[in-house]
Amino acid sequence: MTDEHDGSPQDVADVLAVSRAWSRAIATNDVAGIADATTDDWVIVSDTGPSDRAHFLDVVARGRLRHSAMDLASEPRLVVHGDVALLTARFTNTAHVGDETFQADEWTTDVFLRRHGRWRCALSHITAAREP
Repeated sequence: MTDEHDGSPQDVADVLAVSRAWSRAIATNDVAGIADATTDDWVIVSDTGPSDRAHFLDVVARGRLRHSAMDLASEPRLVVHGDVALLTARFTNTAHVGDETFQADEWTTDVFLRRHGRWRCALSHITAAREP
């Protein structure tokens, strides 16, 4: 892991722990766990544009979007600057939309903010990975 930062080793450990818990929550379709790892104003940006937290949680809660896997596929790069942390990593995942299954290989950059002593993700940006 690359960890260029002015944050403490505890900051790094805390951000990585939130990221791992969030990945588990997504892989198990745990709406409460996803909500716990994200800020109220969290947005995810993909090739279809931005989607806000309320919409994302709703489609997961209704079973319209399900995941059966969310796996780290690269060493994460984590940079901590005070109360902001930037985490970039490659993830593979298996998503189910209706009766269709999609395998995804994506680079993800997540912006974490420390608020009231807790790290939570405020912004995610995903980009499809290409083989070299």
